[in-house]
This record gives sequence, C-alpha cells and structure tokens, in this order.
Amino acid sequence: MMASKGARILAYTVRHLYLYKRSLPRLMEVFYWPILDLVVWGFVSIYLSRQEGSLPDFITFFLGALILWDILFRSQQGISVSFLEDVWSRNLLNIFVSPLSPAEYITSLLFLSIVKLLLTSAVMVTLAWLLYSFNIFILGFALIPLVVNLIVMGWSIGIITTALIMRYGQEAEVLAWGIALLFQPVSAVFYPVEVLPGWVRSIALFVPSSHVFEGMREVVAGGGGVPISNIVWAASLNCAYITVSIIFFWWNFKVVKRKGLLAKVGE
Repeated sequence: MMASKGARILAYTVRHLYLYKRSLPRLMEVFYWPILDLVVWGFVSIYLSRQEGSLPDFITFFLGALILWDILFRSQQGISVSFLEDVWSRNLLNIFVSPLSPAEYITSLLFLSIVKLLLTSAVMVTLAWLLYSFNIFILGFALIPLVVNLIVMGWSIGIITTALIMRYGQEAEVLAWGIALLFQPVSAVFYPVEVLPGWVRSIALFVPSSHVFEGMREVVAGGGGVPISNIVWAASLNCAYITVSIIFFWWNFKVVKRKGLLAKVGE
C-alpha cells in the first residue's frame, strides 16, 4: 500500500519535471528571475556599501536576506504555479478521478517545490560567491533551521493559495504571483523589525519569516551561533500555519467536490 502511494507521488512529480526539460519559459521561471534579482540588487548593495562606510556588513545582510527571501518565494510558487499548470492544461479533473488522493497530490507538489528550490538556490548561491565573494554558508549550522522555516512558511502560503484558486477559479489566480509579497513588509527582510511602527511590529511577531530574518542578522552581527529564540518562535508558528493550511485545503476540496466545481476550475 505504501509502495503504491510512493509510486503515485513519484510519478506525478516526475511528470511535472518532464515539462521543464524542453520548455524555455518554465526554465526562466526557475532561473531567470532569481538571477536577475541577485545581479541587480547585488550591484546596488555594493554601491551603497561604498557610500556608507559605517555599514561594513551591508552586503552580507542584504545578499543573505535576498537569497533567503527567494527561498520562501520559490517554495510558495513551486506549489502554486505547478497547480496552475494543471489548471491551464485542464488536467485537474483527470488527476482527481485517478487513484491519486488529495494528500498524495499535495505531497507531490511539495517534492516538486523542493527540486525547483534546490536548482534555483544552487545557482543563486554560486553566483553570489562568484560575483560578490559572498558565501551564504557563513551562517553556519544556523542556516539549516532558518531555511527549513522559510520553506515551510512558503508551503503554507502555497497550499492556501492553491485552495483559493481551486475554490474561486480564474479570478483568484493572481494570488499565485503576489500573495507571498504581501508578507515581505512585515517579514523585515532587509531591515530590522524595530524600524517598523508599533502596530506593524505586533503583526510581524506572528509572521515566521520575520523571526528568520532577525535570526539571520543576529548570526551575522554576532559572528556565529544559533538564534534559538528566533528559530523556536518561527518553528512554533509554522507548525500552526502548515496545519491550518492543510485543513483549509481539505475543506475547500470537499466543498468544490460537493458542488461539482472541479471541472470548472480555471474557467
């Protein structure tokens, strides 16, 4: 039984990966935009660091934040955009009348997200080192829990986005491209949480990514170590949010199935 489930998950994941083999637009989604962000903002950070001699760690803060933010953004899009490809190809109904269960479908999207994330991150980390002599691994062991928390948060956003698109159709598709950006201001990606207004800081307290980026700056400024408090906060919030997102997806799937809307998704 478990073997058959694993085979279905693997088959669906591989099916999506085959689409990238000879598709330039799909490859641009994985590589082009992250590389463009890194090149443009990397040179901006170099310029600003030369103007502000009092900020010797500016490049480290900025490029580290840029790479980590892209991990969150791509983990969300790895789920949402892959789901949209099934919507655009009118393949969603075929998938859910097959033996593939909703849980297996979501698991396949998570695996697909990881593969795309590994490819994108490898390119960004390599270019950051070649172009700016920046090594993200200066974060040491702390890098692992920080990255994991960003991925899980991205998954939570992606699953909720997928559920909304499945429920409301074409009018909700725009969420796949922009919903993660709504969290950027309160995530304190490029600046500390303390610069935010008081009421915004209260919101940031309940956003896992804000704790991740605060932890990253703590590690860079302190020269190492693991920001235990930030990681525990982020992990606790992520556990709650990923649970809520899965329940939300399952509830919307049942509603869509009961109302017969599955065949109309994307119309």
